[in-house]
Amino acid sequence: MVRRSMSWADKVQNFEVGQKVAFKASWLRNTGQYTGAAPFARGIIKALKTSGDTTIATVDWGAARDEVMEKVNVGILSKVTAKGIADE
Repeated sequence: MVRRSMSWADKVQNFEVGQKVAFKASWLRNTGQYTGAAPFARGIIKALKTSGDTTIATVDWGAARDEVMEKVNVGILSKVTAKGIADE
C-alpha cells in the first residue's frame, strides 16, 4: 500500500468548530515543552479564522486556559479522538 503524504493545506483544513484538539508532540518537543500545562492540555475549537494561507483557531482549554494561549495556528494542533491523539 502506498501512503500519500498530506499537503499542508490538507492538514490545516481538516479542523472544525467543536472538535477536540491538543498540541502536536513535534511542536512541543521543538519548543522544549516537556512539562507544564501545554503537553497535557486538551481543548475544544470554538472558532476558526482564515487569513490567506493561515488558519487561527480559538480554543477553550478548560482548566488549563490560564496557562495556555487561546488563539493557536492550526498547524500545531492535533485532533483528539476516542482512540487517542491523531498526530500526523
